[in-house]
Amino acid sequence: MSQTADWYIVSALVENKPGVLFRITNLFRARNFNIESITVGLTEQKDLSRMTITTKSDEKTLDQLVKQLRKLIDVVEVKVLDLDKAVYRELALIKMKAVDPTTRSEIMNYANIFRGNIIDIGKETITVEITGTPDKIDAFMNLVEQYGIAQLARTGVCALPRGVEL
Repeated sequence: MSQTADWYIVSALVENKPGVLFRITNLFRARNFNIESITVGLTEQKDLSRMTITTKSDEKTLDQLVKQLRKLIDVVEVKVLDLDKAVYRELALIKMKAVDPTTRSEIMNYANIFRGNIIDIGKETITVEITGTPDKIDAFMNLVEQYGIAQLARTGVCALPRGVEL
């Protein structure tokens, strides 16, 4: 398993019903395990949802957590994705202060380089949408933090295995 800095993506297929998210996050809490990000959404099967959880851990602790997740009644399947064999993306909306035309132009140039979209321009702000790996989003934020980030919303990682793996 090739991972970076003990950062893992856990993909869980769960029954789409009330209380499942609570039970899973409560398991993390009970084990004093921090969730870096979590996304939940419907799958190609209407009665199932996919939870994508990112966390930092050592491999032994993560293995224990995965075993405990698999024991939960509403959990159909749990996998730790290999970062080299997965596609994963995150979306960020970043609102920055942009009072003068020079600042707006610079932010727009950075957004263009990062293949971002300008989704709103106000009198004193500009909002950029960036999609990519968490590292890409962090790199963009490091470039634009000098302008002042007024608001930030990140979705968390969404991931699937590459190729034919299901």
